[in-house]
Amino acid sequence: MGTYFFKRILYVIPITLAVSFFCFMLVHLSPGDPMDAVVSADAPREVVAMVQAAYGFDRPLPEQYGRWVVRAVQGDLGLSTANGRAVTTEVFGALVNTLRLALVASLIGFTLGCLFGTLAGYWQGSLLDRFVTGIAVGGVSIPHYWLGMMLVIVFSVELSWLPSSGAGPGSSSDWVWEWRYIRHLILPAITLSVIPMGVVTRTVRAMVAEILNHDFVEALRAKGLAEVRVFLHVVKNVAPTALAVMGLQLGYLLGGSILVETVFSWPGTGLLLNNAIFQRDLPILQGTILVLAIFFVLLNLMVDLAQARLDPRIQRN
Repeated sequence: MGTYFFKRILYVIPITLAVSFFCFMLVHLSPGDPMDAVVSADAPREVVAMVQAAYGFDRPLPEQYGRWVVRAVQGDLGLSTANGRAVTTEVFGALVNTLRLALVASLIGFTLGCLFGTLAGYWQGSLLDRFVTGIAVGGVSIPHYWLGMMLVIVFSVELSWLPSSGAGPGSSSDWVWEWRYIRHLILPAITLSVIPMGVVTRTVRAMVAEILNHDFVEALRAKGLAEVRVFLHVVKNVAPTALAVMGLQLGYLLGGSILVETVFSWPGTGLLLNNAIFQRDLPILQGTILVLAIFFVLLNLMVDLAQARLDPRIQRN
């Protein structure tokens, strides 16, 4: 296990460097001038040059990248060109809100996905199987933003049961697990949970159906093993694949929540990215994408190690 762990750690280092490079270059090669968010169009050339020097935009791209990586390793992602605040503070403040939303959404999606997938796999070909499959297909087909707007219309506008925006009645930094705050979390969490629920349902359903057709399951039943014990053996064989899918979906929830957070004005990394794109705030864009990418890489590392623990055969690959 130690050798496998060490190899996976070594893989993370070049992947992280490659992600940081592509993140830096893609943001810089996109159209627009980041100076538009700092100085006015009619500002004197000397002022523009001074501001460019202050943010380091006057240097060659390779040098900018090297300086940016060195500062990022030290925890300094620069200053926002839109508001002048530290990027690290902005990104990690938003990341806490996104993690809160993503974890609740993943709990809903993964729980329902495993439940529906297991039921459909055990009763494959039945009316229940077709019903669950329809829900799963609908879950992966419905656009996030459309579902979010429909939930707002029904539960916020028509019924007035739940708030339509924000992370709480006060500042999001004052979040506590009380009903007056949780009410703001329900609609965006449900919206964000639909796609992972569909993906996990279809994956678990296929795995359960396949494993139930294996010879060892029939052998266990022939020996008179209780169905509950047979079920535990099926779960043990499904767990590594289901865990891998769940890990990927959690990463997608963190990086793909921009539309949902915009619809519900949820102050997370998605809304931060959306605002940074419109404001052409390069430091915020770079810092947010880098943090999310590193988080995704580390999440996959943890999933790999957990899979290896559940299925020792993976360590031989």
